[in-house]
Amino acid sequence: MDNGSGSPRTPNFRQRRRSNEFPPEISKSNGNYLLVNDKYKYRSMWIRAYSSLWMLAFVSLIIYMGHLYIMLMVVVIQIFMASELFNLLRRATQDKHLPKFKLLNWHFFFTAMLFVYGRILSQQLKNTVTSDKIFYRLVSNLIKYQMVICYFLYIAGFVWFILSLKKRYYKYQFGQYAWTHMILIVVFTQSAFTVANIFEGIFWFLFPASLIAMNDVAAYFFGFFFGKTPLIKLSPKKTWEGFIGASVATMIAAFAFANFLGHFQWLTCPRKDLSTGWLVCDPDPNFKPEYIPLPGLVSHWLPWKEIAVLPVQWHALWMGLFASIIAPFGGFFASGFKRAFKIKDFGDSIPGHGGFTDRMDCQMVMAVFVYIYHQSFVAQDYSVEMFLDQIMRNLGSEEQIALYTKLGHILQERRFIQT
Repeated sequence: MDNGSGSPRTPNFRQRRRSNEFPPEISKSNGNYLLVNDKYKYRSMWIRAYSSLWMLAFVSLIIYMGHLYIMLMVVVIQIFMASELFNLLRRATQDKHLPKFKLLNWHFFFTAMLFVYGRILSQQLKNTVTSDKIFYRLVSNLIKYQMVICYFLYIAGFVWFILSLKKRYYKYQFGQYAWTHMILIVVFTQSAFTVANIFEGIFWFLFPASLIAMNDVAAYFFGFFFGKTPLIKLSPKKTWEGFIGASVATMIAAFAFANFLGHFQWLTCPRKDLSTGWLVCDPDPNFKPEYIPLPGLVSHWLPWKEIAVLPVQWHALWMGLFASIIAPFGGFFASGFKRAFKIKDFGDSIPGHGGFTDRMDCQMVMAVFVYIYHQSFVAQDYSVEMFLDQIMRNLGSEEQIALYTKLGHILQERRFIQT
């Protein structure tokens, strides 16, 4: 229709805002949008609490079922995270001209999964199939050539990518290729350390994950009721009151909660195979109580003269400190990332929380720290079990027999010399 100026009128289309798009009033607030001033805060709090209870019930059931099921839960979360991150840079107008290009992302994803979990769980897999010689030999050969298999799967994906390149879409396709590899690094770095922690004992998965959850809940409620001073502009609802209050609460909870979990043997035993049976083991020294006498002035007013403390509780304080001070920066990084893409959440899978990536931002930082801390300060430096694990992991059956024979000769020579 002519509007009198001789030029056609451009229709105005009203775009619908997606559920995870960043609200403009928040993006313009420059850090002044505080939770204490949110008129919908009680409604969002109840939604968040309701979904949190469902998550808590589900995760508790999975933890009760054991190591293997916890690992499978991590894999499922990993897939959801990858899906959310893959979709972040996808453009429908480009994808419709690139059929099967999405499959290439998942090809790289499952190749990386085979490589990472094959390296981590090789010995557990061998220990699971030791009763069947044929199956054991098959599994041993697969593990032996696992790196070669993964390499050629990656090369197949690389060739697939080159052959799929189309004129006018080069920049988009290479951007997706780079983005996919960044996702694999972020997701599998975190999950690899998480799975390694699980098989060192459920405690080393459950305790740090719980600390992050406790810190998150404490920060939310301290900020909800007392938050007045903005903490960081990247995350406008975070306040200094919530950050400090959560730090103190997390440190206290870490010391007490480590004592509680440390008394459950099935949480502290490492798993050497992929079975699902109930675990019984000799308690690690870190989970054996030490009795500390109370000062006379204190014991005079109390009915006991000493208190029982598990050595792991002192380690728990360091983990609590990290969960309070450093791990939240994983959340700040994710907040800055979302602001860069002008989205509120990575997804909407969990009501009141966003997507799985929104829940795992701090967990990723924490899982890596706990693994490094455990290997550096908690795990025993040298033990018979450690050497046996390395022998079983890296030597074949014939090499193990040769080592056994040679070790026997060495011991016989020593005995002859001593006599």
